[in-house]
Amino acid sequence: MTSSCLPPADRERRIILQRLAGVGLAAAATAVGCPLPALAAEGPEKPRLTIAVGGKGLFYYLPLTIAERLGYFKDEGLNVEIVDFPGGAKALQALMGGSADLVSGSFEHTISLQAKGQWIKAVALEGRMAGIVLAMRKDRAARYKSPKDLKGLKIGVTAPGSSTNMFVNTLLAKEGLKPDAVSIIGVGAGAGAIAAIRRGDVDAVANLDPVISTLEVIGDVVPVVDTRTEAGMQYVYGGAYAAGCIYATNDFIIHNPRTTQAVVNALVRADRWLQKATPEQVVATVPPEFYGSDRGLYKVSLMKNTAAFSPDGTISPDGVQNVYKVLRSFDPTVAGARIDLSKTYDNSFALQAQRKYK
Repeated sequence: MTSSCLPPADRERRIILQRLAGVGLAAAATAVGCPLPALAAEGPEKPRLTIAVGGKGLFYYLPLTIAERLGYFKDEGLNVEIVDFPGGAKALQALMGGSADLVSGSFEHTISLQAKGQWIKAVALEGRMAGIVLAMRKDRAARYKSPKDLKGLKIGVTAPGSSTNMFVNTLLAKEGLKPDAVSIIGVGAGAGAIAAIRRGDVDAVANLDPVISTLEVIGDVVPVVDTRTEAGMQYVYGGAYAAGCIYATNDFIIHNPRTTQAVVNALVRADRWLQKATPEQVVATVPPEFYGSDRGLYKVSLMKNTAAFSPDGTISPDGVQNVYKVLRSFDPTVAGARIDLSKTYDNSFALQAQRKYK
């Protein structure tokens, strides 16, 4: 390679050329007489990875588990350890603290952190519908007419600061109420949430499936706001939404473009598998602890969420804009900051993955 093609001292251009190779432009670079560095054909820069997630058993993050269980990460040359936390806010803390390389989490965090001067970026979408449900104990649900009726209640969320907490804040903002109008209690994303309702520790929960479906079948709750449906999404968020995603720090993405591409390849492949899979195939793939002793309930719950999964891993500008609009409605830090939404996500990795897995 000549120096005119790639100045040896120019690290940023070297990174860009590596990225170009990763998004399928190697032939174009060769055609203009500037062959890409041999490094572009090598494997991931960091083959051993840790991905944090806040509630691995939730359908919100199902593509992550599918990629793991079907060996898609291994196919990309990755050895991935998935570390499960009680909620998305804890997973984010792991990333920012350096104990995780990437997060399977909520897109909202890319915006809320930028408002605080910290930069992370989503590189693949897992879900295009929030899938969060506000479910109330039966005695409370009978009196619910609007989010005004939440004032003074104890509401269980996966973890304070997580997307379920932001969901509650969004509902309160619709009636001009501030987040402190209710008491937020972290109850986790599994058995802890179910127990909190059954013991009467909380009046309502904002959670996801299979937690919500389990509580419905038991008969302990009634959903009053449901973003597993198009109507619920329209009511809460105004339409398209960027929900569960894979995100990482900008620094990680810049210095590990091939690793990032490998992760996204696996996730997009999982997204596509889920579009064709039957409920029986999904149950046969996930760990038994996901459904416990009731495979039938898991299937029923899954069918309520199939429309939420991203078909191809890309993030729509409209979905990003709606997330921003919602966050501004209750988060004064976001409302008062200049946010560059174009820096909250990067679809180039997902587009390359689509070319590889058609």
